[in-house]
Amino acid sequence: MIALLLILVPLVSGLATFLIKKEEQVRTWSLLAAIITFIIAILGVAVYTTNWTFRADWMGLLNSSFSLKGDGMGIMLCLLTALCYPVIFLSTWTTAYKKVNNFFGLMLLAQAGLMGVFLAMDALLFYFFWELALIPVYFICSQWGGEKRIAVTFKFFIYTFIGSLLMLVGILYVYSHTPGHSFDIEAFYKSGLSMKEQTWLFWLFFIAFAVKMPIFPFHTWQPDTYQQSPTAATMVLSALMVKMGVLGLLRWLLPVFPIASYLNGDTISLLAVTGIIYASLIAMRQDDMKRLVAYSSIAHIGLMCAAVFAEDKSALQGTMIQMFSHGINILGMWMVVAIIERKFGTVKISALGGIAQKAPALTFFFVIIAFANIALPLTNAFIGEFLMFKGILGSKVSQNGIWIMAAAGVGIILGAVYTLRMGRKVFFGETNTLTEKGTDIAFHEKALLIIIIGAILIVGIYPQPFLNAVDQTSQSILKNSDVLPMLMKQKH
Repeated sequence: MIALLLILVPLVSGLATFLIKKEEQVRTWSLLAAIITFIIAILGVAVYTTNWTFRADWMGLLNSSFSLKGDGMGIMLCLLTALCYPVIFLSTWTTAYKKVNNFFGLMLLAQAGLMGVFLAMDALLFYFFWELALIPVYFICSQWGGEKRIAVTFKFFIYTFIGSLLMLVGILYVYSHTPGHSFDIEAFYKSGLSMKEQTWLFWLFFIAFAVKMPIFPFHTWQPDTYQQSPTAATMVLSALMVKMGVLGLLRWLLPVFPIASYLNGDTISLLAVTGIIYASLIAMRQDDMKRLVAYSSIAHIGLMCAAVFAEDKSALQGTMIQMFSHGINILGMWMVVAIIERKFGTVKISALGGIAQKAPALTFFFVIIAFANIALPLTNAFIGEFLMFKGILGSKVSQNGIWIMAAAGVGIILGAVYTLRMGRKVFFGETNTLTEKGTDIAFHEKALLIIIIGAILIVGIYPQPFLNAVDQTSQSILKNSDVLPMLMKQKH
């Protein structure tokens, strides 16, 4: 029942929000819905860990059911989503929106879609929630974005629409080859597709997931979209929606197309590490903090993608933990950027400086978030990146593990360079005419950043509960993606 409530609460609340006209009531109602969803997620983790399942008849003629299940990965991502939404609403509380009820209604519908993607165990249901999560964001970006929002949103729409369409074609083909023609995830795992079928179907699914993450060279929509979207939508896109693609790789791509994943793993890893270095080099040249954070996200997701195709238990565990950690860290970065933009009216690195003298609390929070972003020990990202590198190096399916690890390592070094460079130029040095009148952050902003810092330190200092949570999930993925029996079967 927990799984169903995590979808129903934001879904029903979002639909009801469209009917509320007074702005203060809209904001209060939306925040209340987000807090209730968070409480449900916390109860689910603390009390009902084994009861995150729900199944009901949905489309009987197509043999598709409303099947939800919270495995370790799904529970962790639902908890991340439930935590992020109240923080996002509170951190952007004073932001003015035209037709505020429509904005918050769409935000809540996107949350319902995200929860559904993370919990769906039926391919058709997964696709339904995939679109439910994306469509509200199209409208949010196109109606409340910046000056270039129309062109940027159109590009975003084209990329994601093509990717979704390709995935739908692949879903229908696999469905037609499952025992009993079923959309159930276990039926997809047992589809018995030939090597040739897996090869072309692999790319249909991969492109959809690669666009969403995004992975080089499918990334070009992302920096402009992050820059032009309203801050709340950018936070959802970067902290939560990119995880849809990584989850797609782990839950649907590797186990459904194990042979194709094995054969194409090194190719995808090459694309991923190319994206890591490319995005890191571009980030180093940025004068706009929003674009810098956007490119840094591409680099971090690239490492997760390379780790997925290492098909090693440590790498998969590290990827799942890193999905949670990256969501926390990137949300913290966007909060800091949003505060700076609100206080000083710019996100240009060259126009800022000396903020530490005027806002020591903000500087303190930024430094910890920056350390987490570059995976300093005792921060949440360290354990995830350590396990991913360990898994990539020890991979039994990749012939180029050491080179992939070395290239990804260069990206990590570059990440430290551009993150610390931004901190030095924005927060330290002398103040200028723009920053000399700055003030420190308010109490509620400190409280929200304390939540972010708390999550960073808890996972960084005591990651064992998170490792335990994803242990069984990683073993299940490896079991379903074991290629040796399938290769033997193909030969005979």
